[in-house]
Amino acid sequence: MLNKTVQRTYIYNGHGHALSGHITQPFDHQIDVQAGMSLPTTGGIGQSRVENFRFREYVSFTAGYTYVAGSESSPGTFTTLVTAVVENLNILDVVTADRVVARLASHYSLDEGKRHKPNKEKRHKLDDEEPHITLLGSKIENLKISGCPVHLEFEDDLFLRLNTFETLKKEFDGNAAFRKMAADPFVATQPRVPVDPCGVFLCSLVKDIKIINCPEVKPVGHAFEVPEFGRVYIGEVIAERCKRTVTMLRIQMGCSISGNTTVVQTMSNGRPYPPS
Repeated sequence: MLNKTVQRTYIYNGHGHALSGHITQPFDHQIDVQAGMSLPTTGGIGQSRVENFRFREYVSFTAGYTYVAGSESSPGTFTTLVTAVVENLNILDVVTADRVVARLASHYSLDEGKRHKPNKEKRHKLDDEEPHITLLGSKIENLKISGCPVHLEFEDDLFLRLNTFETLKKEFDGNAAFRKMAADPFVATQPRVPVDPCGVFLCSLVKDIKIINCPEVKPVGHAFEVPEFGRVYIGEVIAERCKRTVTMLRIQMGCSISGNTTVVQTMSNGRPYPPS
């Protein structure tokens, strides 16, 4: 009987969407996923676009689109890209932005020599399965809350350098300031430290946020609390081994109009098959 060797390959995984939501008061209505797109496990390209979206007078945008791509960029090296964008966003005339962009790019090499630089540090046994994932290019242009300009500074350099779960987890475990900015400021439960090697944790792209000439709007961590409107969370990143999920804006409305809105979300990961 002949022995057969399964050739190693890569299973792609990536998806995103421009906007979704759920209004619970004064009526119940689910806002369908707008411009959603998923990448096949075999790679390829895909795109979805929605123009001039409006749900009553609650939320609108002029264009929302998602682009996904996965390919073997060179022999044995696999790349994945997921980009989602919303242009001219308006939520209840309280939250507005010219452009909201989430971008996740990853690469993985089946060649261990290309995957890891020689060093003496002990690697986690699952490190060989990890793609390198970067978030560079994610941004919000001309964000305003209650008509007041918001100044955002993102951790671009940090997330460019910490492109694996292990390096990001190390920063989260050891940097209290990073944890403070990332933790949900309205939840009393503190994040578990250290993070389990196969666990999940919430962090944020936000390094610093300020709102100009609007003292009634309070910045707390990576969020704003807006009187008679609700809360606006910015640049949330859910980190898992081999996977990142980026949500650029998450709105929790809690006034005469209640509900949740997600604006521009992307997810990307992937794994070699069969596992090493």
